[in-house]
Amino acid sequence: MSDDATPDADRDDDLTHTDEAGDVQMVNVGEKPDSSRRAVARGTIHLTESTVEAVRGNELKKGDVLATARVGAVQAVKHTWETIPMCHQIPITNVDTEFTVSEDRIHLEVAVETTGKTGCEMEALEGVTTGLNVVWDMVKAAEKDATGGYPDTRITDVEVVTKEKTVLQ
Repeated sequence: MSDDATPDADRDDDLTHTDEAGDVQMVNVGEKPDSSRRAVARGTIHLTESTVEAVRGNELKKGDVLATARVGAVQAVKHTWETIPMCHQIPITNVDTEFTVSEDRIHLEVAVETTGKTGCEMEALEGVTTGLNVVWDMVKAAEKDATGGYPDTRITDVEVVTKEKTVLQ
């Protein structure tokens, strides 16, 4: 559903990405007014306490986990339109990433800002999921058990926290 669509009883009449023949199409946002937009998303990666300590101490062989994950998150934000079908390419005006390290997990919050005709929540979500995937990639040797699995590692609670829009005059 587009960010301006409202749900109603007959959703088939409100489909924004599919035409009458069932073909997928990008929503035309050309007539919408430009707006200042901001979206914040967050998520968590659960790890063993020893891995989190290694991240804190920058003791992992692959390098600085959080710095690398920050770059991955920003890159993902900038390339969202290439990975999410029907997502518009938008001008990103700002990306903020914030990591919070706890005993057995790392939280990532990504805030994205743009000025344009469509929102940036998908960009914020892409930043979070890619940033957390980069953490996983950087720590996987430390997280792997004797059978090659990751019993303590999981990404959870990915969500959009806020979405703001101010129409420009």
